[in-house]
Amino acid sequence: MKELPLSKVYQLLEPGPVVLLTTARKGRANVMTMSWHMMVEFEPPLVACIVSSANHSFAALRSTGECVIAVPALELAPKVVKVGNCSGRDLDKFMAFGLTPIPAARVAPPLVAECFANLECKVADTSLVKRYNLFVLEVLKAWRDPAQKNPKTIHHQGYGKFIVDGETIKLKSRMR
Repeated sequence: MKELPLSKVYQLLEPGPVVLLTTARKGRANVMTMSWHMMVEFEPPLVACIVSSANHSFAALRSTGECVIAVPALELAPKVVKVGNCSGRDLDKFMAFGLTPIPAARVAPPLVAECFANLECKVADTSLVKRYNLFVLEVLKAWRDPAQKNPKTIHHQGYGKFIVDGETIKLKSRMR
C-alpha cells in the first residue's frame, strides 16, 4: 500500500452520477449541477443531498421544500458542466444552455426534458441542513424517458475530471 493524499479520497467514494437539481421560487425556475447525493432508503425512496448555502438553489429549496433531480446522460455532459460553472442569480440557465423545462406532476420545479430520468422530490428532513447543508428528500414521482436506451452517466472525479459508466454486469442477489 502507498499513502493516498486526503484530497483524493473523494475520487474513491464519489456518490454517483452527476445530476441536475431544479428548483422554483417566486415563479422562476433554476437548475444547478450536483454530485453530492446518495440513496438513504428504498421505500419510500429517500435521497440525501448536499446543496451549498452559497448556491442560488439553496434558498429556493429551503423555502419551498421542493425540487426535481434530473439524471442526464453522457451526451449532456458539456451542458451539465456549463450549468455548474455559473449561478442562477445572474442567468436563466434553462434558456442559456438550451434545456427544456417540463411541468412536473407533484412539485413546482420543472423536469428537464433532455434527461433520461427525473425524480420529483419534497424535503423530508432538514435536521442536518444547518450543520452540513444536507437535505433528505422523498421521491414522490419518478419518470424515465423510454426513447433513451442504455444511457451512460458521468461521475465527478474532481477538478474537471469525470468518468463514464462502464460495462453492466449482473450477479445473483437476494435483493428485489
